[in-house]
Amino acid sequence: MTAQPTPIALAVAGLLLATAGMAQAQSADPAKDDAQTVIITGIRASRQQSLAAKRDADSVVEVITAEDIGKLPDKNVADAIQRLPGINISSAAGGEGGFSENDRVSIRGTSPSLTQTLINGHPVATGDWFVLDQTETVGRSVSYTLLPSEIVSRVVVRKSAQADLVEGGVSGAVDIETRTPLSFKKPLTLEASAQVIYADLPKKYDPQLNALVNWKNEAGTFGVLFQAFSEARHERRDGQEFLGYGELTMPDGSVVKYPSLIGSALFTQKRVRTGGVLDVELKPSNTLTLDANAFFSHLAATNYDTNFMANPQALFDAGVVPDSMTVRNGTIVSAVFPTITYDPAHPEVSPGVVDKIYRPGAKAETYYVDFNGKYKPTDRFTFSGKLGYTHGIGSTPGDLGYESLLVNSGMRYDMNGIGAPATVSFPGANPANYNEALPFGTWYSTVHVLDEETYAQADAEMALDSGIWESLKFGLRYAKHRREVQFPQNGGCGWADGGCGGSADWHGEKYPGNFGSGFGAGAGFLRDVWHLSPEAVQAYVLSHASSGPTQHYWQGELGVQEQTLAAYGMANFSGSGWRANAGVRLVQTRQRVNFNVPDGPNPITGSDYGPYTPTTVSKNYFDALPSANIKFDLSKQLVARLAVARTIARADYSALAGAITSLDDLTLSGTGGNPELKPVRSTNYDATLEWYFAPKALASVGVFFMDMSSYVGFGTSQQSLFNKSRNQFDTYSITSPVNVKAKNKGVELSLSTPIGGGFGAVVNYTYTDGKDDAGGRLTGSSRNTGNLEAYYENDRFSARLAYTYRSDFLVGLDRSTTETAAAVGNLAASVNVKLTDSVSITFDALNLNNPVLKYYGDNKDQPRAFYSNGRQYYLGVRVAL
Repeated sequence: MTAQPTPIALAVAGLLLATAGMAQAQSADPAKDDAQTVIITGIRASRQQSLAAKRDADSVVEVITAEDIGKLPDKNVADAIQRLPGINISSAAGGEGGFSENDRVSIRGTSPSLTQTLINGHPVATGDWFVLDQTETVGRSVSYTLLPSEIVSRVVVRKSAQADLVEGGVSGAVDIETRTPLSFKKPLTLEASAQVIYADLPKKYDPQLNALVNWKNEAGTFGVLFQAFSEARHERRDGQEFLGYGELTMPDGSVVKYPSLIGSALFTQKRVRTGGVLDVELKPSNTLTLDANAFFSHLAATNYDTNFMANPQALFDAGVVPDSMTVRNGTIVSAVFPTITYDPAHPEVSPGVVDKIYRPGAKAETYYVDFNGKYKPTDRFTFSGKLGYTHGIGSTPGDLGYESLLVNSGMRYDMNGIGAPATVSFPGANPANYNEALPFGTWYSTVHVLDEETYAQADAEMALDSGIWESLKFGLRYAKHRREVQFPQNGGCGWADGGCGGSADWHGEKYPGNFGSGFGAGAGFLRDVWHLSPEAVQAYVLSHASSGPTQHYWQGELGVQEQTLAAYGMANFSGSGWRANAGVRLVQTRQRVNFNVPDGPNPITGSDYGPYTPTTVSKNYFDALPSANIKFDLSKQLVARLAVARTIARADYSALAGAITSLDDLTLSGTGGNPELKPVRSTNYDATLEWYFAPKALASVGVFFMDMSSYVGFGTSQQSLFNKSRNQFDTYSITSPVNVKAKNKGVELSLSTPIGGGFGAVVNYTYTDGKDDAGGRLTGSSRNTGNLEAYYENDRFSARLAYTYRSDFLVGLDRSTTETAAAVGNLAASVNVKLTDSVSITFDALNLNNPVLKYYGDNKDQPRAFYSNGRQYYLGVRVAL
């Protein structure tokens, strides 16, 4: 689909062009230019700093500075680093589909769980606001929606490992460095920004506020930094979802697939991110520096998720024969079903089902407290230490579900692959009239996820300065990590309990009139349907689900505790025209996984979900992780690098839990874990050539290869489990993780250069090829990723356009069905007008091309979802004193 420019988008483009023209006219005064000393600031200065840091590094890194972030339309750290070569971002953690804000980061086409995220060199606990990420895809990755870009001094993306870096990132690490009080130039610094965001799909305005105060004494020996942020935004996502694919045996014996459910999905939310940074730094002498740093971020994320669905699976399962159907590429892409008369004994045999799920109070938060110090008693010895605690929460205090059925109607669907949304109709029924629907059931559950780590680290470095020997570095690190999922719930009521009785309060509400227009929904798309307010859903559910959750959904609960002890030794070398480091990191991991299994030798009875036995599996494993990096200064302009390292990433928490961690009673699918999983282990090879052909300019090429001996893939089995909604045992398709071998290889190309007259460009391209030993795709692997960025800047004006593209990639398995994200490109823009040395006007725009997020299954005749999130525009003022 070709996105049509809106009047606002055209205005943005006009503003960019006008700004560039004004700026070039202003800079064209040669007398003025000759009379002043040119001081590089803004985009050009940050570019120079980033390239200098990259060139000086001993390993393969990418660097982005605070000025880069401050002059881009970047609202969190994932937004900021997505334009670096080899970096992929996604706006979701699992199979819930994408939203308008980027949430996960992966390196070189791997899963986000294989990327280590650090803040000032230490891990940060995290939380997820979306209920499926809290209960099903409980991974190792960090939610970047909790990390606003304003906290950053610079970000270092480490693509090759060193022995002195914390283990946990197979593909690399993202190290976010915050500002420290003594790094500021002035004794007192005051910064503040105020923006208003307009989101065009929900048609809402919200405030975005940030403020920073930094003070240090005249001697530069003591300083305090305080930073606070409060950022609100409304979300509306229009979607069409295909919730899994079932299998049907045809009369000729062939097996074809069909969509289990086809839904018109409307998601609304208000996000409010609040928090801050506090840093106290003390330098009583030139030999000692002490620092205490704390960070807190809370995301209030109440959301309302509603889906009006055609239900082919219920009809095929009941043996209903379509009047006609069309099979293409092994998929029933079109079917016409006869009228289904309501049968009170089998109400689940319905052509349509409607889910309304309100989650008031959903939230995610993270915080840490970190103490570190550095002591250099002599020129030869340096000692440093770190002690801290980090805590993350994901919480859904009320997952309030209301379900109703469409009765006494037929059903027809026609799919168009991923080229256009499917058409759906219910002959004989009026989907816009709530009074024709039959209340079917309610549920009420709560989820609380805890993620926490306590850590302590000590390092020592001894300068040798003898021949090629530059220094030796040694260290120890201890960490204790815990992740828990608690899942109490109340089954509410349903047809198996004799029905709920009554109905929710409806006042004629329907979906928005323009629902689906953002992803090309045309005639025949199901959009004119009844809707309920979230307050009506809440009132009905609470009146039919007692006072709240009364028992634990034991299948979905888990706990993982890990204690790690690491020691390392590393030598730094240098000679004429080269530098290197080599070392080994030794890591002992003690792991204990708690979960529940059905039945068992001495089961706990009385649960509506059947008898179960709490189970613990403990295991210990040891890893030796050698690494080596060497840099060659071939000339003043040319740098070459080689690197090799052994890396590990521990398996996702939900992958380790041996129980069935989720069941979908409509699609008869679920996921389970495997406590015997090995960590993902890989041997990585890197080679790069960097040409710094002019000031603030770089052309580079890099190749990489990852040989993973224990990648985590997936297998599927059939299990008989109790279906509470139907009050019977059914056969579920259960997906569980297994260790497999895999390889990932690729090439990175990058060009960053000023063009002249204040203009500049950044272009990069990454090719990856990731497959397991059976030829299967790796999760998160886009074959082609590219970025194109153009900017203009002078002393008063800056403007930038940035386009990011990534090709198709495997999201994973959702409801035991493959889910692949189709290729997508995203356009962003920013304009900064410097009114005075202290005051600037800013305008930022995200999702300017309103990209349609598309997902599909085994092939493109099996769509999984279409989503549109709309555009976001930010207008504000920034003050720095």
